[in-house]
Amino acid sequence: MFLILSIFIFITGCSEGETKQQENSIYGTWKLIEIYQGDGGNNPQWTTVDSGYTYTFNNDRIFSSTRFTDCISGTYEVSGNSITLDYSCNGFNTGIETPPGTFVESYIFENANLILTPSYLNCFEGCDYKFEKIEN
Repeated sequence: MFLILSIFIFITGCSEGETKQQENSIYGTWKLIEIYQGDGGNNPQWTTVDSGYTYTFNNDRIFSSTRFTDCISGTYEVSGNSITLDYSCNGFNTGIETPPGTFVESYIFENANLILTPSYLNCFEGCDYKFEKIEN
């Protein structure tokens, strides 16, 4: 019985530590450098972005962004491999997100880059956004 309980605590502790590590690694300022999208055919690929927008994630669950000019900040929540960005400007709505002002993205880290995949867009050939950390 003690062995089973010990294994359970070890596994729970590892997954909890992994979640904390992911949350900690998202902190800082990230700049959009590439977009993965289709070309209208069956050949999606990464395309370099000039003057990409940024996200800054603080450890107090506040973020700021240069993505939109109408609203530049809000709160975020990390859960599993998803991040929910809730822009805090009253009445903010781009027309692509539900509910208005809230964007849910799946995320992974790949070669020190942050890859965001929007859940609010229908991308048949894929649509991912690659960010490079520019500031801790």
